[in-house]
Amino acid sequence: MRLDKFLNATNITKRRAIAQDMCESNVVLVNNIISKSSKEVKIGDIITLKFLESSKKYQVLKIPTLKNVPKNMKDEYIKEL
Repeated sequence: MRLDKFLNATNITKRRAIAQDMCESNVVLVNNIISKSSKEVKIGDIITLKFLESSKKYQVLKIPTLKNVPKNMKDEYIKEL
């Protein structure tokens, strides 16, 4: 699954366009490598979102088959590190 679709499907971003903008701004890293929105996400990848003073890391546990994962099922797909 594409990185931008994954970020949107797991409710990390509210819209796919926001995820694409974040990737273009070099804010999103996959396995410590700056990644484009078309990067394929695999199980076990570490996604890092860099902010001004902090960063958030998520580990991919499962690839969603739904367009949007319900918020109560989010923990099945990603784990915050």
